[in-house]
Amino acid sequence: MTQPQATKTLKRKLAKWISDEYRDLNGSHIEILDQPPTALEFSRLIHISRPVIIKGFEIPASQKWSNDYLAQEMGDRQISIAVTPTGRADAVTRGPDNKLFFIEPHVEQMTMGDLLAKLADQDSSSDIYYLQSQNGNLYSSDWFSQGYSPSEYEPLREDVPSEVPWCSEALDRSPDAVNLWIGDGRSATSIHNDPYENIYTVLKGEKRFTLLPPSDGWCLNEQLYPHARFVRPPLSKPFEIVPSQDMPPVRWTSIPDPSLPGALPADITPIQVRLRPGEALYLPAGWWHYVQQAKETTIAINWWYDMEMRGIHWAILNFMRNKEGLYVDDYEEQIEASVLTH
Repeated sequence: MTQPQATKTLKRKLAKWISDEYRDLNGSHIEILDQPPTALEFSRLIHISRPVIIKGFEIPASQKWSNDYLAQEMGDRQISIAVTPTGRADAVTRGPDNKLFFIEPHVEQMTMGDLLAKLADQDSSSDIYYLQSQNGNLYSSDWFSQGYSPSEYEPLREDVPSEVPWCSEALDRSPDAVNLWIGDGRSATSIHNDPYENIYTVLKGEKRFTLLPPSDGWCLNEQLYPHARFVRPPLSKPFEIVPSQDMPPVRWTSIPDPSLPGALPADITPIQVRLRPGEALYLPAGWWHYVQQAKETTIAINWWYDMEMRGIHWAILNFMRNKEGLYVDDYEEQIEASVLTH
């Protein structure tokens, strides 16, 4: 065995050992709080870094945001909506020459009323619509650093606080972004992780999370994929996948749906969470999550807080990811078969 091969084998064994050790110590349970925590209580949750469901989390939008209210408040304002033929935006998909690409959605401008009508009438079109613009579509980092930033959703801001008080106090910082999400059961968010402490709350409908701790990152087979986009041709032809000429490759997991039988090694057990209106999920930085929605229209808000990069946490997160092929050898064929059939 060559030195590089020996090093790779050692890294695999170490990653698997860390994964097994974490699972043995923590199990697959999730804590549920009956009411929002104090800042001190939440700081302890951050230290443990495990997901928690928080009940009784209410904001003005929780009571006010009916479809009629949203359509009336937003009026004729144009908003950016992701459109795909599959409901899988920002995901690995087969494109030209049967090659795998990381594909971003086509984006269309429409009114809030038009979006809600399309979501309510799921049989009227084969296209799938999802408000997922993120990156601070309600409040961006400029809002917190400069005191103001424009938003397509300006009329709705007064219903959504820019900060979660007990989270901001515990972390001693403001969020980096606050995002609005509106979609239905035809859309899914491919499994990924974020460098943010995430407070995610449902206002209407239901979100279904499949969660894996950072210690299981070794089995998600991240690869570098060329970038592409869904493009809508003229004359109502089917969407085309068009490779990007000026975008670098994207590092992304090769697992289409971790909740399917056989998608993960047999000893890896994801945590399943169903999040309903009035409930928030604390999702710690680095946790892998695959997100589905109820069939009906689902509306959610999340607050992203930058993670603390100092200390050993970031180094461990990077080690457990699959940059150098940390997955088990006999798992490669399973991964390829899974991608080919989804």
